[in-house]
Amino acid sequence: MKLLFIGGIGMTEILIIALIVLLLFGGKKIPELMKGLGKGVRSFKDGINNIADEESDTKEESKKE
Repeated sequence: MKLLFIGGIGMTEILIIALIVLLLFGGKKIPELMKGLGKGVRSFKDGINNIADEESDTKEESKKE
């Protein structure tokens, strides 16, 4: 038995999903949702960069000792 999405998502499926989202949330709410999503992604990337910076600082301090 094959799953429906194994072959990938085509343009028709994307349009249907976009239409359903538009119907559920309305045209005015979608930009607010995307803005919140963008802030979340930016925060996530900043957190990852901070962890990498702390890790490199820890390595440099251990080399000094």
